[in-house]
Amino acid sequence: MATLELEAASNQLRNNDVEQQIDQEIKVNYSQRAQWLRAAVLGATDGLVSTASLIMGVGAVRQDVKSMIVTGFAGMVAGACSMAIGEFVSVYSQYDIEVSEIKRQNKASVDDEKESLDESDKEDLPNPFKAAGASALSFVVGALVPLLSASFIKDYKVRLGVVIALSSLALLVFGGIGAVLGKSPLKRSSLRVLVGGWLAMGITYGLTKLIGLAGL
Repeated sequence: MATLELEAASNQLRNNDVEQQIDQEIKVNYSQRAQWLRAAVLGATDGLVSTASLIMGVGAVRQDVKSMIVTGFAGMVAGACSMAIGEFVSVYSQYDIEVSEIKRQNKASVDDEKESLDESDKEDLPNPFKAAGASALSFVVGALVPLLSASFIKDYKVRLGVVIALSSLALLVFGGIGAVLGKSPLKRSSLRVLVGGWLAMGITYGLTKLIGLAGL
């Protein structure tokens, strides 16, 4: 009887350990997914604010739609490339550090790091190529909002108004998504992103206008 009770207790402990391990893996996977989503939202916000500010800056001295679109497109491509390269370098550095730590823990003796890591280790490592692609894609998604909103409107003042209006709406949406992922106050986070975007567009427009008036 005592043996059966010991076996039952042992099985219960094993089941509890398995359940705790599964719960921990779920939490880790959710945390990693949330981090990726939040990084994507931040990248999209960066693309939107940067491109909208460029369009507003050019619009301060040039009223033709072609100049605004070409500048916005160049800013989108340059920003996406910059984001991708920066994220690739950053994540690759993190990858090297984690690989070195795993090899120290496993006391690996082979030189080829791929041969010294098992499949579970590889799955947990960050992927620099995926990170670079996600950063570039999110930047482009955000940049397309002001770029497309300025593409089909001929009237100069209406064009600027539409860019500001649609960019503001998108900033509120991105700020709200970021607040949900970061579990922060929705209204405060959205307004913070919106005001930051307005400041960036306003400062860029104002300084470029001053340069234009100075004849530089």
